[in-house]
Amino acid sequence: MNAADLLVKALEHEGVKYVFGVPGEENLDVLEALRRSNIRLIVTRHEQAAGFMAATHGRLTGKTGVCLSTLGPGATNLVTAAAYAQLGAMPMLMITGQKPIMTSKQGRFQIIDVVELMQPVTKTAYQIVHGHSVAPRVREAFRLAEEERPGAVHLELPEDIAQQKITDELLYPREPIRRPAAEEKAVLHAIQRIEGAKRPLVLIGAGANRTMTSKMLQSFVDKTGIPFFTTQMGKGVLDERQDLFLGTAALSEKDHLHHAIADADLIINVGHDVVEKPPFFMKPSGPDVLHINYSAASVDRVYFPATQVVGDVANAIWQITERITKQAHWESDCFLKTKRTLTSKMLQKSDDAAFPIKPQRLVRDVRAAVPDDGIIALDNGMYKIWFARNYPAYAPNTVLLDNALATMGAGLPSAMMAALLYPERKVVAICGDGGFMMCSQELETATRLGLNLTIVIIRDDGFGMIKWKQEAMKLPSFGLDFGNPDFVLLAQAFGARGTRIERTEDFSPLLKRAIADGGVHVIDVPVDYNENYLFTRELES
Repeated sequence: MNAADLLVKALEHEGVKYVFGVPGEENLDVLEALRRSNIRLIVTRHEQAAGFMAATHGRLTGKTGVCLSTLGPGATNLVTAAAYAQLGAMPMLMITGQKPIMTSKQGRFQIIDVVELMQPVTKTAYQIVHGHSVAPRVREAFRLAEEERPGAVHLELPEDIAQQKITDELLYPREPIRRPAAEEKAVLHAIQRIEGAKRPLVLIGAGANRTMTSKMLQSFVDKTGIPFFTTQMGKGVLDERQDLFLGTAALSEKDHLHHAIADADLIINVGHDVVEKPPFFMKPSGPDVLHINYSAASVDRVYFPATQVVGDVANAIWQITERITKQAHWESDCFLKTKRTLTSKMLQKSDDAAFPIKPQRLVRDVRAAVPDDGIIALDNGMYKIWFARNYPAYAPNTVLLDNALATMGAGLPSAMMAALLYPERKVVAICGDGGFMMCSQELETATRLGLNLTIVIIRDDGFGMIKWKQEAMKLPSFGLDFGNPDFVLLAQAFGARGTRIERTEDFSPLLKRAIADGGVHVIDVPVDYNENYLFTRELES
């Protein structure tokens, strides 16, 4: 066998079922090895989409997603996906090709230092310089990708190294990731702080979005009765239909939810760190923060907790729950008053029949159409804030959004990955027209794979979120408008079914029918984003 064969055998040994990518001539040996393997190669139409799919595989399964590209422009197209996985704590391995490193007949053609390029956006980046180092490097890459805090890793396999003949087929044992338990003294101190607080409040962040952590948190909330709120990436960790759920901090300040945060004297922060956009700004005069996470807090001007429990989060919450005693002096009436206000505000205009559709009505209709275990994948735009704020999630990883890198173009590939992994579940991609056009070519990939996927394109013919910011800064409207193709014809050209709504009341039945029918559907939904400005003025009044 050659080194490329060994690479693919090592991937099989790690349990890899899919590789996503756009191969090139420098990794044809890897391509041939994949052809003979049990791994399914998913060819995408752009390397960035392959990276987004691999990262989302890591997010949904906890197991490293793998993507493949050639050298030069193929590798540079993976950089955004690497940052997406790294900031979002999604385990992902990128394998890129390279020109021969021992002899070359093409000079510096297409050659850039990809390893050096990848260093700032990965946990590690490494060039394989001998075939015998393939197996240990693959094992190390998977260990690092999945170890806390999970993220992106990169291996470069030059063309001549891939062709090296290998006699040693040693594959290294896979070890389960063990997370250190929190120190007992820290746990006891945390319990003391919680029991001594008057108005404790739980914050749930992205790091809590794990199956066991979700179960332990539910036990903690049930035992203590302490209300909770979430970050955008913490949505769904606990069922948001519960009376103790206050809402999602879709903004960093001034929203109605921040009245509850200001009323708290202790925020029990489970799984949030400053990589996520802050759900509130810490102030010396504000509530104290108890930091519970896999790693110590990164001190920032807006986040500087004095009390920390560092270690496996699920275990830490279990230890606290086992020993804590519900206190008669805890107060929650002020929080529940805020919840009533928020609930009332979110119901406003949710049944408005005006056209173009209002964001509040759009969110309500999507929630009504998607089953409890259905998955929505959000691209980045103003609608992400509306969904984060108004869309109740019922289970973990049923709202896929990115509030770490917050990149446009990731929504459709993320939804495609969910539909590929869970063909029995209903998946809806929610994309703005700007974000969708950054990855619209992947409609071909979705139809070729035979996915069951509904894509809702929220159309305002411009970069709506930036317009909102521009208006808030009292700047003249400039530079943020664009034209769009006919999305119905575009969908049909790719073999999908396309529809455009002409009346708001048509959206809900159309969406439900598309979800039920299966296949790839594209729904063009014009939106009334004047609500963005009204929302801002309401919060500032």
